Amino acid sequence: MRILLVEDHPPLAEAVADALRRAGFAVDHARTAADARALAAAAPYALVLLDLGLPDGDGIALLPALRAGGRVPVIVLTARDALGDRLAGLDGGADDYVVKPVEMPELVARCRAVLRRPGDRSDTVLRVGPIALDTVVRSVRVGGAPIQLGRREAGVLEQLMRAPGRVVSRRTLEDAIYALDDDVTPNALEAAVSRLRRALDAAGCPLPIVTVRGVGWLLATEIAR
Repeated sequence: MRILLVEDHPPLAEAVADALRRAGFAVDHARTAADARALAAAAPYALVLLDLGLPDGDGIALLPALRAGGRVPVIVLTARDALGDRLAGLDGGADDYVVKPVEMPELVARCRAVLRRPGDRSDTVLRVGPIALDTVVRSVRVGGAPIQLGRREAGVLEQLMRAPGRVVSRRTLEDAIYALDDDVTPNALEAAVSRLRRALDAAGCPLPIVTVRGVGWLLATEIAR
């Protein structure tokens, strides 16, 4: 899953982004309201972490723009702890309101809790054949047995499982698993798909990942003959 972090304090932004990446998320960082609007218009995000005191405007005014493409959950992350500020944030449409300073494990847990809530992304646990993927805690099981996948491999699997039997384009996969500042080589996506195939094969998964040359990949819903 890809998260947009809107925060103008560099040390805090770096700490939050590191914690989220360790939890398996791809993170884009915006320092201003203008940057956040541009990023939200250009890429799909599963969640937005939003500071209120931005150098070019109040974060609450950003909520309509951040959700222009759909009902994206938003967690306010701010130093404003007055009751009136908390009420304004929640009444303005925020899904949660977190006051700085916050412990990183708690912040990651709050992100997961918001992502579990019912919404546009439907179930948080995807199932195709023997594969089960918890999209929030990023755990994968094949036939009930856990397997270990890297962040990018799990991201590819999630997108394929959201469209079983249908081709998922390269662009869709890249938007889902890479942040804007990731160092991505030309064959990085192919390598991630290859690692995912090997992991599923080693776990005894009978459903193949099929390459549709020049278009993308699909997760077959029937066992290959």
